[in-house]
Amino acid sequence: MKKITVVVLMAVATLTATASEILIPMDLTQSNHLKAYGIAYYVLKQGLKVDWLLNYRGGSFAIPMASGLESECKIRGVSYEVLADGQYNAILSDIANPETNMDVMKLEKAPKVAVYSPKTKKPWDDAVTLVLTYAEIPYDLVYDDEVLDGKLLQYDWLHLHHEDFTGQYGKFYGAYANAAWYQEDVADQEARAKRRGFAKVSKMKLEVAHRIRDFVFGGGFMFAMCSATDSYDIALAAENTDICDVMYDHDAEDPQAQSKLDYTQCFAFENFHVRTNPLDYAKSDIDVSQTRQVPKDLDYFSLFDFSAKWDPVPTMLCQDHTKTVKGFMGQTTAFNKKYIKTSTLIMGENKSANEARYIHGEYGKGLWTWYGGHDPEDYQHLVGDPPTNLDLHPNSPGYRLILNNVLFPAARKKKHKT
Repeated sequence: MKKITVVVLMAVATLTATASEILIPMDLTQSNHLKAYGIAYYVLKQGLKVDWLLNYRGGSFAIPMASGLESECKIRGVSYEVLADGQYNAILSDIANPETNMDVMKLEKAPKVAVYSPKTKKPWDDAVTLVLTYAEIPYDLVYDDEVLDGKLLQYDWLHLHHEDFTGQYGKFYGAYANAAWYQEDVADQEARAKRRGFAKVSKMKLEVAHRIRDFVFGGGFMFAMCSATDSYDIALAAENTDICDVMYDHDAEDPQAQSKLDYTQCFAFENFHVRTNPLDYAKSDIDVSQTRQVPKDLDYFSLFDFSAKWDPVPTMLCQDHTKTVKGFMGQTTAFNKKYIKTSTLIMGENKSANEARYIHGEYGKGLWTWYGGHDPEDYQHLVGDPPTNLDLHPNSPGYRLILNNVLFPAARKKKHKT
């Protein structure tokens, strides 16, 4: 009996000694994809490095065996596998094969994350803050004052909450002009603009947009969803004119505004047309929310396949356990491909509807990604709707795209090869 016990103990000791990696699979075997990103971030915060195995089992993570890591995975409900040296080396050998569309991306440092959002918003008011909280990835809230005070330099990654950078308060006037929350928002924005020395909210938002542009140009990463996407480009294009009617900035819009748009200032779009009717919910014809005819049961978009070895940036941003993602609506749902610049990379599209859902580009030393829609697990989120419970969607493919972007700056040193 004693001999058997000794043999068992020796076998366990041998396995432990040779188990050098913990693999966090990101294919359909993973019990909680969203919290798995939190584990990767947690490891980076501990000063360890993470191998992101692009296109291997859904974009899995490999982490050196460390004290407490298995316990952390168990606590967070994240599936993992313990690999011996030989097993992991065999995986790396398969990935390195030139005939496979896989690669290893080294994640080196946990990015410092900021979310541009009013302090009054709750984490569940925005898909990004919701999933960051769920995945246990820390972030700081910044808004106009912090941006104007130059504090973006403290961060690697910036998400833009569902903001209207044109200064038209989301163009909610037609439906919510008498709502208390709308009136409070207008009063707060106008008071802040006055305190900061701006004659109009639109002028303050334009300067904020310029500071964010400088952040990206200097090497920052900007991620935006819903109305923060197209409204950002519209604001930049309209910097030399006035597209706001009297109820938004107390004077009439410029009747020649369309002819004065400067598309060279835009990140993603060109040749679009602004909609200056103050009662029209849409800001321009970039967004297809009011014109698309896609039934809910057929509303999906497809992620593009990129070469992991030659196009690592979009490959990272598209890691998922499926290439077909459920569509979802928002104030800005999807982008009319007719107005997308040729320099903009489309990473996800509904081809039959000729609309892009997930786009990416470079600006200066930095990068940006824009994602149409409000909440990947709430098809048509309306004002006042209850928050999404991510415990019911731990394997959400749509939310995974957000978290790909959060981790991406950890590997920013490796540039696009083409």
